[in-house]
Amino acid sequence: MNILFILIIAMLDQITKYIAKNTLAGKNISVFKDYLELTYVENRGAAFGLFQNMKFLLIVITAIVIVLMLYYLLKSKDLNKWMRISLILISAGAIGNLIDRVTLGYVTDFIHFYIKDMFDWPVFNVADICVVCGTILLAINILFAREE
Repeated sequence: MNILFILIIAMLDQITKYIAKNTLAGKNISVFKDYLELTYVENRGAAFGLFQNMKFLLIVITAIVIVLMLYYLLKSKDLNKWMRISLILISAGAIGNLIDRVTLGYVTDFIHFYIKDMFDWPVFNVADICVVCGTILLAINILFAREE
């Protein structure tokens, strides 16, 4: 069941990226004026544009992390539901971005959150949301989960 959830989330990520690539290229769509827009960006680096044009290194590191997380997820029978959910989200997001990196040479980003004249977050995608939310959930679980 864990693998099914991972595949569904990774597939949803790929579908949203496909739609973004085919509808947003060359234009921005304002969702909430001065706060949120949809815009097409090809990210050739990692989070926040770090490690630009280091495709091979990013692919290798991501693949290793995915394999380790999947192994842990599938072999550990005593994981609580929050640990499972966090690993599913992180794995699905990593797979979604890995698919882009391997097939396109870049990651498709399209969600741009900002506060006009104050704050400008880098453009991101559904896979990034999964990785960030999964990582936050994992940290909370590690810090505050009780032994049963």
